[in-house]
Amino acid sequence: MRFAFSTLGVPGMPLPDVLRLANDAGYQGVELRAHPEEPVHPLLGMRERAAVRERFADAGVQVLALAGYEEVAAAHGEAGEEKLANELTELVLLASDLGAPFVRVFPGAGDRPAAEAEADAARRLGAVAPLAADRGVRVLLETHDSHRTGADAARILGPVGHGSIGALWDVLHSWLGGEDPADTHAALAPHLGYVQVKDVASAEDTTPLPLGAGRLPLAAVLASLGEGPAGADGQETGSWLCWEYEKRWYPEAQDLAPLLAPGRAHLQRLLDARPVS
Repeated sequence: MRFAFSTLGVPGMPLPDVLRLANDAGYQGVELRAHPEEPVHPLLGMRERAAVRERFADAGVQVLALAGYEEVAAAHGEAGEEKLANELTELVLLASDLGAPFVRVFPGAGDRPAAEAEADAARRLGAVAPLAADRGVRVLLETHDSHRTGADAARILGPVGHGSIGALWDVLHSWLGGEDPADTHAALAPHLGYVQVKDVASAEDTTPLPLGAGRLPLAAVLASLGEGPAGADGQETGSWLCWEYEKRWYPEAQDLAPLLAPGRAHLQRLLDARPVS
């Protein structure tokens, strides 16, 4: 199992500092928030993309994923459909240029009828799948907002039926959805790209906490992860754990930097304690 962290925990931090944190704390990868207020986003030119890729390679750190904000199950008119398709294309191309194996998207169905929203999401993901396959990228639908459980996400991913479209398991949202970790994993296993871990005090207080300091069933989540089928990139599915510490949205939370090494150690202890099958 390999470890990554999200730049949501260090908003706006220059890449050299992000890479220094990763190396100092023993993380092999970084999930980059792909937003214009961050150093990496789809408006970067080719020279800048090459420089980012070289910087990560020199540091020996993987760009695990680009965390996009596209909502594939949302309602869109004709212009919105075209805009979404363009954004998905640009996100995949950026990931390919940076050597990132994954791109993250949201469902975002809101209060739309489930069948209609899920059919739209499957169609939109299916449309970008050939490009993703050609570029060696997997587009991952995160368990989030309108589709926070594994069962919810699987209703979209099953009909797509393409190896370059998969799932990102955000353990907070499946827990908030009342789904047992074993059931989430069973639903997502055929699609799983990687797992986002985090910890919070309660369903009412989701301020990020150090791993192990809150109520999320991280031990049960990690126990559910076993050797799964190979993904489109040839890697074992679910072979990455990414700590998404959402300080960007909770400025009062502790700084992430001093928590990184203890958080990685906590995850390793949980992995080592898993029952042997």
